[in-house]
Amino acid sequence: MQLLLLFFLSFLIFSETFSQSEISPKTEWFPSNLNIQPFTANFLEPKAGFSYLLGRREIRLDIGTSADIYHYAEDNSQISFGADLFTYTRLRGESEFHFPVEAIDYLFGINGSYKVAGEENEFGIRVRLSHISAHFADGHYDSRLGVWEDERNPRTYSREFIELFPYYKIKNLRGYIGFTYLIHVTPKRLGKDIYQVGFDYFLPSFISDFIRPFAAYDFKLTHMVNAYLGSNIFTAGIKLGRYNSKGFSILLSYYSGKSVHGEYFDVTENYSSLGFNVDL
Repeated sequence: MQLLLLFFLSFLIFSETFSQSEISPKTEWFPSNLNIQPFTANFLEPKAGFSYLLGRREIRLDIGTSADIYHYAEDNSQISFGADLFTYTRLRGESEFHFPVEAIDYLFGINGSYKVAGEENEFGIRVRLSHISAHFADGHYDSRLGVWEDERNPRTYSREFIELFPYYKIKNLRGYIGFTYLIHVTPKRLGKDIYQVGFDYFLPSFISDFIRPFAAYDFKLTHMVNAYLGSNIFTAGIKLGRYNSKGFSILLSYYSGKSVHGEYFDVTENYSSLGFNVDL
């Protein structure tokens, strides 16, 4: 947490220094777009939507955003600095439109990115420094019996981490690798390194330029207690809007691996989901 605050304060000082100087036409503060679009199948990306877990009484609600605060462009390259604020929540579906909240995870942090774009290709890297904490909510508690559901009591789960995501894009196909180092993690018996590889591909437009089918895949290798465990996310769907900008997506996903929620970090899950997302 202290390291994250130090980076944030450093960025504020940097921002104030530049704001008092002559602003170059190459500089843009609070731009409307992201320098690097979220990686479609990577779970820890900004989302504003929900997913129905098929065959289960669960819904995941995602409320998050990433915003670039500063852009500097020169020739065909661009640098950015920004901030991330996410929540992803596990809900239980019940009758009469009741959706008790079982677990919720919070992420906040800062990011920086650099990219070089050509006519048909692009490469770059995104760096993020973030904090995650996970919590059970009252929907996980049985007030009649005075016990926590599934005999799972609340436990402390948090992590502060830095991640690097270099990528290369040719036309509508983007491939990436990822490395995450956990600076602090609780429970302390968990490992501190995570490795990823994945891609997203938006098919050429049909009907109109604002309707784009897409497919994406992400593989993550996480250092758990005494071993490295893999997780897979495969996603396919249709995006309404420009493929490299804001829009709305309808997507079908498959997930296998340890739970994405920190309170269930040691639980293995396999499920398909139907989701809707407002893309940044």
